[in-house]
Parts: sequence; structure tokens; C-alpha cells
Amino acid sequence: MCNLYTVRKSAAEVAAHFNVPNLMASNAPEEIYPGTPGMVVVENDGVRELRSMTWGFPMKFQGMKPDAKPKPVNNIADLTKGFWIGLSRNPKARCLIPMTGFAEAEGPKGAKTRTWFSVKEEPIFAWAGLWRVSDEWGPVYSGAMSDANDFVGPVHDRMPVLLHREEYDRWLHGNLEDTVAFQRRKFPDDLLVMDRTTEPWVKRKSPDPQMTLL
Repeated sequence: MCNLYTVRKSAAEVAAHFNVPNLMASNAPEEIYPGTPGMVVVENDGVRELRSMTWGFPMKFQGMKPDAKPKPVNNIADLTKGFWIGLSRNPKARCLIPMTGFAEAEGPKGAKTRTWFSVKEEPIFAWAGLWRVSDEWGPVYSGAMSDANDFVGPVHDRMPVLLHREEYDRWLHGNLEDTVAFQRRKFPDDLLVMDRTTEPWVKRKSPDPQMTLL
């Protein structure tokens, strides 16, 4: 499960990496938590655009009070189940989520620290995502998850669906079978870098650090 990632690059650098012609003013922080803004790459009439959206689809779950605020569902467990399959079939609902690293919690309860992962020789890389416009928060996005590879596995059993540069178009334009194939594969172990830190997992209050896989 991914509940924290970074984009430690400017909007201009992100746009250049993804061949986005437009530049945007972004209020996205360097550290992105569920329910906060992040930069997302979408494609409109063949032109890539960099947009600011909220990370997590707003959802209300059984047992929540009628007036309770929705929770951000920021991870997609299975692209073929629930309402995800409808979005997965629609290329216009697919997006690329820029990242410079993603973190998993490691250690004993109450003293967990951040273990960071990044892609070798890729200062910016992409997480495969879906997006839509919500009534509650406007444009929102969520990222697809896969079983962890052997490199990430000792820290967590799930990890983001990471894309190679040459796979961006296939994710954005491929059919449902293509999207499912990305979720079912394992990203190569030897392309990842791990950084175990002493940083506390919780540095600030996020909307719900335990959510959000659906």
C-alpha cells in the first residue's frame, strides 16, 4: 500500500519528462499524502497535460455516519473489480502519476520509520493511475497497486504499478488487457533503489494514514 510519495522536482521538470507542452502553477507539496494535491499527467485529444488533482477518490463506507466526510481511496487493488473496471476500460480515465520516490512504513508499531524506494537512473518516474471528476473534491486520482517484487517484499507485500518510459503510451492508450497486464507483472528488482531512514513515519497529520486500498 502506498500512502506517501514525493515529487521533488519542479512542475517544469515534470512537464519536460513527460513531454507535456503546457506549464502549470502547482500547489502540490513535495510530500504527497492521501487527500492532498498532487501533479498528474493526462492526455486530451492527443496532447499531454499536467494537472493538479486531489490524491484519492472520495468514498463513504458501510458504518460511516451520513454526515461523515468521505475517505480518500488512493490505492487500487484490482482494476477489474467494482467501478474501477469501467474506468480501466476508458483511456480518457487513465493518467500518469509523477514520482521521485515512494515510502513504506517499517518497524514496530508506534516507532515506524520511512523506507524509501526509487528507480535507478530515473530522477522522475511514473505510477499508473486512474482519474475522474468528483462531486466532493473536483478532479481526483488513484494509483494501481501490484504484488511486491522480491526487492520491496521484505518491507511490504504491495507496491505501486511502475511504468518504464516506453510504456507511458501503452498505459494511456492500451485496452483493458494491457492495463491488467501491468498490474499483474512484477517490476524488475534490479531497477529499484532502497533507502532505509530514521525518519518517523508520521511527520504531520494526513487525512487518514491507514486508508486506502479498494
